[in-house]
Amino acid sequence: MSTTDIVLNVSGVSKRFGGLQALSDVGIQIRAGQVYGLIGPNGAGKTTFFNVLTGLYTPDSGSFALGGEPYTPQAVHQVAKAGIARTFQNIRLFADMTALENVMVGRHIRTQSGLLGAVLRTPGFKAEEAAIAKRAQELLDYVGIGRYAEYKARTLSYGDQRRLEIARALATDPKLIALDEPAAGMNATEKVVLRELIDRIRNDGRTILLIEHDVKLVMGLCDRVTVLDYGKQIAEGTPAEVQRNEKVIEAYLGAGHAAH
Repeated sequence: MSTTDIVLNVSGVSKRFGGLQALSDVGIQIRAGQVYGLIGPNGAGKTTFFNVLTGLYTPDSGSFALGGEPYTPQAVHQVAKAGIARTFQNIRLFADMTALENVMVGRHIRTQSGLLGAVLRTPGFKAEEAAIAKRAQELLDYVGIGRYAEYKARTLSYGDQRRLEIARALATDPKLIALDEPAAGMNATEKVVLRELIDRIRNDGRTILLIEHDVKLVMGLCDRVTVLDYGKQIAEGTPAEVQRNEKVIEAYLGAGHAAH
């Protein structure tokens, strides 16, 4: 594997909360264009690892490189600027802003005009705002909710709100999109639409880290999977390899799932 193919390279990540060792020496490598899954039973450390990667928690130890460049996950905005965009298990949209405005907020991380331009409404600022709005509309169309651009986020269906979050993440032009339980609360039809969207994003050359409880979705979508249990990495490989792993079957999947 060429090092230039590796989008995210993380090793030796540990995190303790008081007397609880939440993560112990966890690491992953994600190649460009992959959908990479992170699974494990409740309390396995998935969310802690995800939050460390994206700057919500500061790790006790670990090395982090994104696109071949070291980064330090100490703050969410710094991680976003480095090139990781994330969604949340509990939807975090601006409920009383329109769908278009929500995506424009994501895009502003890549703007140049600054506060003075915004206050003075300079020609450069106005041109940039028009370009941002155009790109936001393109992304809404891309995720399949373009017709709802002027709807307030709170009026959208649950599945459409999930897609809006993904559009906002894409607006930052990320090197890596980190999706936190995107299928949570979705019905079967919404999950099919979500899977098609994630496939489309991958096929367009994006790289995705997926944390998800829906094992069937993970195994059907992901190129590689890491399994955590009690904060430790117990397996890593293709979905087929992971499903055959005895430690995984014992810790997480169970005999019923392993047979699928």
